[in-house]
Order: sequence, then C-alpha cells, then structure tokens
Amino acid sequence: MASSASVGALPRWDLSNVYPSLESAELKAATKQCERQTRALEKYLDEVGIARTAKKPKTSAMAAALAGYLDRFNALMRLYSTVNTYVYTFVSTDSLNQLARKTMSSLEPIGVRIAQIETRFRAWLGAYADRLPAAIQRGDAVVQAHAFYLNEAVEQSRFQMSEAEENLAAELDLSGANAWSKLQGNLVSQLTVQFDRNGDGEKVEALSMPALINVMQHDPDAAVRRRAFEAEHAAWKSAEEPLSAAMNGVKGAASVLNRHRGRKDDLHPALDAARIDRKTLDAMLGAMQDAFPHFRRYLRAKAKRLGHEGGLPWWDLFAPVGHDERIYSWADGRALIEKTFGAFSPRLLEMTRSAYDRNWIDAEQRSGKRAGAFCTEVLAVDESRILCNYDGSLDQVSTVAHELGHAFHNQCLVGKPYLQTITPMTLAETASIFCESLIIDAALEEAGSPAAELAILETDLIGKTQVVVDITSRYLFETEVFQRRASAELSAEDLSEAMLRCQRATYGDGLDERYMHKYMWTWKPHYYFAGLSFYNFPYAFGLLFGTGLYAMYRERGQRFVTEYEDLLASTGTADAATLAKRFKIDLRKKSFWKASLDVIAERIDRYCEL
Repeated sequence: MASSASVGALPRWDLSNVYPSLESAELKAATKQCERQTRALEKYLDEVGIARTAKKPKTSAMAAALAGYLDRFNALMRLYSTVNTYVYTFVSTDSLNQLARKTMSSLEPIGVRIAQIETRFRAWLGAYADRLPAAIQRGDAVVQAHAFYLNEAVEQSRFQMSEAEENLAAELDLSGANAWSKLQGNLVSQLTVQFDRNGDGEKVEALSMPALINVMQHDPDAAVRRRAFEAEHAAWKSAEEPLSAAMNGVKGAASVLNRHRGRKDDLHPALDAARIDRKTLDAMLGAMQDAFPHFRRYLRAKAKRLGHEGGLPWWDLFAPVGHDERIYSWADGRALIEKTFGAFSPRLLEMTRSAYDRNWIDAEQRSGKRAGAFCTEVLAVDESRILCNYDGSLDQVSTVAHELGHAFHNQCLVGKPYLQTITPMTLAETASIFCESLIIDAALEEAGSPAAELAILETDLIGKTQVVVDITSRYLFETEVFQRRASAELSAEDLSEAMLRCQRATYGDGLDERYMHKYMWTWKPHYYFAGLSFYNFPYAFGLLFGTGLYAMYRERGQRFVTEYEDLLASTGTADAATLAKRFKIDLRKKSFWKASLDVIAERIDRYCEL
C-alpha cells in the first residue's frame, strides 16, 4: 500500500456552498422549511380528499389533485434530500461526530412523515386505479410527465398494509431496523486495530478497519497481507455478537413486513425496486454461473503466479501481480481520468474537472470514516459528492472513475423533478461501470510491457471477479439468511458458516478453502440497509449491462455518446427492459448476459497467456 507521501495531499470534500456548517442558521432554516412543507403537504392531502376512504373522485378533480401533489412532493424532496445528504456527509466521514449524529437523528421523524405521506398517496391511487389512465390523459404537462411513476405507485399499492399499520411500521423503524443499521455502521467505522506490520513487535500501528482492509488487499508483501488478514479476523471475532444481533434485527424486521404486505418472498420487493422481473434475474444469474469456470481458471492461474498449489488464500485474492509497481499520486490519477474521459465526452470531462477543482471528493483515509466508496447527489446545488479511501493503486483510480460515473449520471438528470430521477440500482451502476471500462482500457493502451499489461489486467479481473463471483456468493448468503431467519435467529457462528458455504459454492477450487473469509458478512453495509434487501445482484446487472453498452461504443464510436447520455437521463422514467430495448437488448435472454461475460473471458484468456 502506498504511503501518504507518495500519493500527495488528499482532499476532503467541501459542502460550504450548500450550508455553512451543521450549526449554521441556514441549515436550521432549511430544516424548519422541510417541516413546514411536510405539514403543508399533509394538509393538502386532507383538502383534496387523498385517502383510501375518500369519495370516488371525478376525473378532472383527480387530475388536479395529482398535479398539486406532484408539485408539492417534488419540491419537498428536493429540499429534504439536500438537508439529509448534507448531514450524512459528516456522519459518513466522522462517525464520532456527536453533533452530526444528533442532527441526523432529528431529521429522521421528517423522513417518517414523508414515508407516511407516500403510503397514503399510493393507497389512494390503488383504490381508484381505474380512474388513473383518464386522469393522466386529462392532466397537465406535469401529470403526464409522471405517468411512469404514477403507474408504478399503483402497482406497489398492492403490497401495502393498512395506512395505520404502515404508519406504525415507519415510526417503529427508527428504533428497530434503522437503529440496528446505525449500530453496524458506527461499530465498523470506529473499530481500530493494533496491527503489527512486521510481526516482530517493532512496528505496531493503530489502523482503522478501512485502512487495515486496504493493507490486506494491496500491500506488496504477502507476509504483511497475511498478518493483516489474521488481525482483521481477530477484530471481527471481538465484534461478532453485536454485528450478528444487527443482522438478525434488520433481516427479521424486513421479513415480517414483507409477509404482512403480501410479498411473494423476501426477494420480491428487491426485484420491484430494481425494476426487473424474475426471468431477467434468472437469465443473468444463470449466465454468471455458467461463467464461473473462467473465473476459477483465472484464480488458479493467479495462485500459481504467487507460488500456491491449488487455489488462492483470501489474503492474496486482491494481491498485486506483475511488475508494474506504479503508484498513482492524486494528481496522476486525475490526469489519467481527465485524459480518458475527455476522449469520450466533453460533457463528462467538464463535470470531472468541476469535481476535482471544487472539492467534490473526500479521498483521505482516517479513523471514523466509513470503508468503501460511494457517490451522493446534492440536489439543491445540482452537484454530487464522492467518498473513497485513496491509496494510490490503479484499483483506487478505477474506484474514483466509477464514482465519477455516478456523478455524471446525476448530471444527466439535472433539471428533472425529483420523482423522475429515482433510478433503480440496476441502472444506477451503468455509468459507473462504463467509466471504469474507459479507465482500464486507457491503462492497457499505455502499458509499456507485458508485466505492466499483466498488472492492469489483474486490477480489472479482481474487480470483475468480485462483481460476478463474490456478488453471487452474497446473493446466496442473503437468500439463506432470510430463509433461516423466518424461523429463528442466526448466531454469529451460523452466519459465518453460511458465508463459507456460499463462498465454496461460487469460488470453488479458485480459492484455498482453508483460508476463505467467513466474516465478510460483518462489514459489508449492504446487508444492513433497513429499507432495501439484496443490495448485491444489481451490481452484477450494472457490470454486465454496462459492459454490453461499452462494447457497442467500441463499435459505433461518437455516434453512441448522445444515445448513451439520453439513456442516463431517462433512468427514472422507465423500467430496465424498456430502456434496454432502445439498444435492441433483450434482458430476459441469457445470450445477452453471456456476450458480456465472454468479453471478460477474453481478458482472462489474455491474463493466462502472459
């Protein structure tokens, strides 16, 4: 892992153009405005009779009520989302910040009331669904532009409890699943490990978990990686009981609510949120499973390069291979990204320069900051903010490019009302994967030797193996957890055994089964999201859909760019299958997914040749 000196000074994000500080009068005023707009919308629902028990509305009255609701709700969410995002940027970078945590907690009751408003509105739409087509036709431009959202709301109204039950569930969430989710996030971000880097007691350092995980994954010394792996396991062992309680709390609550809402199973709401059907998911997962032998071949080839007989131990899964030991300073990474993005789209380049110049990115590793990376939109200023933990590796350059892809997607949605920007995870990964592909191809083109090419291919295949193979293991794990949690709580040992079982089923002989990672369930925040389960398969969808689109770009060149940007601007107004048809893609056929996986298989072939 690179030293801080070799990568240069790393930025922290700047949100001073949003609000001056957590204690500022401007933030307090915005919060009060959120409360006023929420009360006003609740009053509006009463005035126009938006309730399941209201008198059946005339078509013209329903059209007018829809227009009023949509205008008010979009305005409220633009403000509330901005306030919420602003506060979360402090929580995610410093979980020890008591003011930030307290402020976030004070916002949550507003979020509950907004959820209750949505519940009431969906119930009303569902009760009078027969009137909706005519109301949309009679409605103004705003109503007609929201036809997809309104029809989707009617469909989802079928899976609601009574209004009183939904309201109670929303309130209880604050002290239930959401509280368990907070516990996991705070515990993981605050966990510090005393790490003996050289194993001789001479160089013991206190590392945050994100920093320790980076050592385990990227340090060039295999002995150091192994010690980091062992230290990580010991740390998770010390925290496994509260983390298993959090897992049981989140999954138990989700399963109970799914049952009472009439869902077919615990996967059902995730499919709807992803805007895909089971046939699409089955086709994709089937193609991925068929491709596992390619990935296992890559893992065994890597194991051989690193001197192992058989499969890889986990601490070498992310290990660098090849002799390209280049460390990308922050400036180097920026130069590569801007050069690459500029060749694709002037619009993407302009946004990227803004992200760097205006400090949209928080890249520094530090205690209290959450692991991984994400991008979040700040609606009030039409900008994004990106969190990462930069270490100078090509993998981290690729991560920054990935998150900038999300930011570009957000830019393509600028100007649209909030309800037309809600993008499912499946499509939300399209631009990020596309930008990753641009960077890896650019790095390969600049490779000056077979050793450099090997190192770059290694970075690429590490990521793709995670998204195809490891994501499948996570999907299988979450499926098992839900099935077993329905009848009893799972112990930490149960969760660890399930994790190992799912890793064996997917990685197969690509990994050394003596040294897999039974604690992967502890620190992945996706398992603990209170409002969305199965936050895994959409990543695979994004990789393979983005890879397919990237192949089209390679064939068609600049003629593709406008259509691609139009696609990104439309992800809140149609389901995945409808948008894919623009490019003559049938998501329900395994052949499409196989074609994308074949592209990856070709890179595995090249890797094995070198």
